[in-house]
Amino acid sequence: MPQTTKFKYLGSFVESDGDIDCDVAHRVQTGWNKWRAATSILCDKRFLDKLKGKFYRVAVRPAMMYGSDYWPIKKIQERKLETAEMRMLRWMCRHTRLDRIRNETIMGKLGVACISDKVREGRLRWFGHVRRRGVLAPVRSVAHLIVEGRRCRGRPWLTWDEHIHQDLLALCLSEDLISDRISWRRIIKVRDY
Repeated sequence: MPQTTKFKYLGSFVESDGDIDCDVAHRVQTGWNKWRAATSILCDKRFLDKLKGKFYRVAVRPAMMYGSDYWPIKKIQERKLETAEMRMLRWMCRHTRLDRIRNETIMGKLGVACISDKVREGRLRWFGHVRRRGVLAPVRSVAHLIVEGRRCRGRPWLTWDEHIHQDLLALCLSEDLISDRISWRRIIKVRDY
């Protein structure tokens, strides 16, 4: 059997070094492919901006965010997602960066929340799902799995658990709130404008 440094499994790329650069690039490309397929709607002046935003949220964003619930994403990868999203949104509104219109204004015009906030929402939703499972559930044992081997030189990458800890601190949340699924979903929900 041939050995490889990366392979595609269930729509996501798995790399031997544990990085997700290839997966993020693939998700951005998939988002652009979906966006190009729908440009007849997304770039048409006859459609309302809010309707274009809703179509974007339903058709394009899920393609970009597939599998992002378990990503230990870095800032640079998050930036790539945000940049691709804002380029799409600006194009939908027929604005360029030279028009000097703020990102928040364009997102508000289309009724779209920032993709990095939506990625955080998905990560916290998955975290709640894992924590509500029984202690003996396989997903719980995998969540606390310690991988053998050495990390690379330099500053260690943030793990998924460390990302969750940062998300909980940023939103001033406690793990005690997870037991009630409905209220947890309501608390972590990122509203589109």
